[in-house]
Amino acid sequence: MQTLSKSAVSVRLSPEVRARLHALSEVRRSSASALVVQAVASFLDREEKREAIRRECIAAHEEYMLTGLHVTGEEVDAWVDRLLKGEKAELPECHA
Repeated sequence: MQTLSKSAVSVRLSPEVRARLHALSEVRRSSASALVVQAVASFLDREEKREAIRRECIAAHEEYMLTGLHVTGEEVDAWVDRLLKGEKAELPECHA
């Protein structure tokens, strides 16, 4: 496993954001830098997941365009309702 060295990044913050960051760092007894690192990591996790979902949606649409196979919204809603009631429910089958 490759070890990555840390490097500094300069970020311009508005005075309001800077004040909020410093206030929170005092309350949390943490450095502003540590909070920024945590915030960036959380942002990247969320956005990487969002991008993965976007790619899955594009692939699903492309598959639908090729095959015409699909599941209706009503079928999905009924399936989810059964799951929420604690029932065992198989995924609806795709159809043309």
